[in-house]
Amino acid sequence: MTINFKNKTLQAYLEELSQKRPVPGGGSVAAYTAAMAVGLISMVTQYSLGRQSNTKAVEKRLKEILKQSEVMRLRLLELTSLDSEAYLKLVQARVLDNQAKKKAAREARDVPQEICKLCYKAVCLTQSLAQYGNPYLMSDLEVSLELLIAAFYGARVMVRVNS
Repeated sequence: MTINFKNKTLQAYLEELSQKRPVPGGGSVAAYTAAMAVGLISMVTQYSLGRQSNTKAVEKRLKEILKQSEVMRLRLLELTSLDSEAYLKLVQARVLDNQAKKKAAREARDVPQEICKLCYKAVCLTQSLAQYGNPYLMSDLEVSLELLIAAFYGARVMVRVNS
């Protein structure tokens, strides 16, 4: 079953989330939350590029951050759907043999583990932004960090539950 949340509006995603259906659920929400947090990192970086006080080295670092954050944001958006697909496979495997159950559990665990890893990598990007980023956007950077922490812990819960 292929699920695609990345082309849905936020309103449509939230509508599906609020229904009595198994997906999307906590793992998908963790990925979506992390994607929004990384989107804030990209925004802060965009506003920080081209400032007169930036050295060439700072500009280079900011461009690297933007490139990395955009790759992460798009992957996290994909993971909103992949988590739901993996969970549905896990549910379907409950009536199958132990090998199929273990494989489905591993897949359902792998997606939130990747979310955790991407959250960690995104947090690492913020250090340079805190130092060199546009000072008027530090509150946005703080919100990003809070969302990344929430997404990390949420995904970690899903790793535990899906194991």
